[in-house]
Amino acid sequence: MPGGVAPRGYPPAVLQALDEAAAGRWWRAACAALSESRGRLDDLNVFPVPDGDTGTNLLLTAEAALAALDEAGDEPAESVWTVMARGAVLGARGNSGTILAQLFRGLADQLAGQGPADGATVALAMQKAADSAYTAVADPEEGTFLTVARGGARAAVAAVDEGRIDLAGVVCAAADGARAALEGTTEQLAALRDAGVVDAGGAGLCLLLDALVTTVTGVEPARPPLVRRPPRRAPAHEDAPHQPPAGPGSEVQYLLADADEEAVTRLHDRLAALGDSLVVVGVDTPDGRAWNVHVHVSDVGAAIEAGIEAGRPYRISVTPLAPVRPPAPVPGTRAVVAIVASDGLAELFTGEGVRVVPCGPDGVAEDDVLAEILACTAADVVVLPNDLELTPLASRAAERARAEGRDAAVVPTRSPVQGLAAIAVADPGRRFGDDVIAMAEAAAATRWAEVTVADQEALTSAGRCRPGDALGSAEGDVVVIGPDLAAVACELLDRLLSAGGELATLVVGPDAALGDAVGAHLAAAHPTVEVARYDGGAVGVLLLVGVE
Repeated sequence: MPGGVAPRGYPPAVLQALDEAAAGRWWRAACAALSESRGRLDDLNVFPVPDGDTGTNLLLTAEAALAALDEAGDEPAESVWTVMARGAVLGARGNSGTILAQLFRGLADQLAGQGPADGATVALAMQKAADSAYTAVADPEEGTFLTVARGGARAAVAAVDEGRIDLAGVVCAAADGARAALEGTTEQLAALRDAGVVDAGGAGLCLLLDALVTTVTGVEPARPPLVRRPPRRAPAHEDAPHQPPAGPGSEVQYLLADADEEAVTRLHDRLAALGDSLVVVGVDTPDGRAWNVHVHVSDVGAAIEAGIEAGRPYRISVTPLAPVRPPAPVPGTRAVVAIVASDGLAELFTGEGVRVVPCGPDGVAEDDVLAEILACTAADVVVLPNDLELTPLASRAAERARAEGRDAAVVPTRSPVQGLAAIAVADPGRRFGDDVIAMAEAAAATRWAEVTVADQEALTSAGRCRPGDALGSAEGDVVVIGPDLAAVACELLDRLLSAGGELATLVVGPDAALGDAVGAHLAAAHPTVEVARYDGGAVGVLLLVGVE
């Protein structure tokens, strides 16, 4: 940037050129933005079919690109752009995800191996990427993801034409142009206008471009939230934009290998005749050219047979397009939904009559919690996050469930033992609000602790720990460190019970001997305390303790 001065109206630039390291940082920021906004993007999804998965598909596609980069290591043999584009194409999900993969592949075609890209180079790459996305879609519609991509690219090119050739000016112009195009989508498609929404895929692209602005400038753009507007149906005499025919019954998607260009052209023509929302994206892999094929069809078998004739389809997925409506709630009924982090805890909570949502190493999806709330027929549902960090996610799922007609409330349990305490006092005979209060009070009155093993050296609130040390944590803070698991566990319990307690709940992990040692210590040192022991602790936690 000449003289290091940012153009008027734009924040100061952190980057003068977009190199491969910055590309990786951008995509990590993009994944974080999509993850945070996934539920809102899913809510906006009404076109081409209202199946509420655009945010999810965009996130999964973006994460596939990032996973490919992480797998390639710190010094990949190929360009970062090439690696991420391949990951995006091979991992693309749904209509929106496949278009996103094509856009990213289009960028990679222009930027891979070319060195750090200045503003003019990035603008040209955006323009060519938008053009390639239009080519990949069999029947491109205006008012969609494609429109927003083109709006951003045109704004970037216009900025260069006006002399704003610095990287900050170009990416800010692209983000602003995409946002302006997004606002116009509501009036371009009747489905969006009737629902009072902007295009969900385009909204996701705007988040990605804002993440690029943040990466380049160090300043996050201030944007209004993505919300529904009052629907406005066009008067009968208005000429509505072209609309596609009603969508067929299933989404078919697969990867295709061992196919040449001619075979893919024939496949494209055949699938275009069978259905709509057809997107075909190709990418080079170490094993040759591969294609991601996406189409909405009525005849699933014919779509797959067409792929077999063209080459070798694999990773075939078939998803019904008609949104699955949750069962209607039964008045006067009640249920509890708990998020759990292991099979043992799942069995434990299920045994108490609770519906469970598994939480794996990568966390849990808000949509999965919502789906479990809606899947039960209860009109009143209590949600137990069982982890402080999951409480906001559970609250968002409950809010969305209330919009679907369920009276859902979150009891903010910070540990599974607090969840068990809440379940123990649940009484369907009480008014729902009173029951939620009673469960929350029982959870809050339960002091919780856990025993784990340190996997690295660190400075804790109880001093420095080394790999292999036993750690005793109370209410999330490490209070005991030592080499012996049983000794640390017993001292942890002594500290908890020093403030009093009538019931100690133990959830023992895979080391049954640890549970035996702790039980024997409680019987000897605290004979008046009632002990409830369960097996099947959370992953990585050798002992969970609750004291009431």
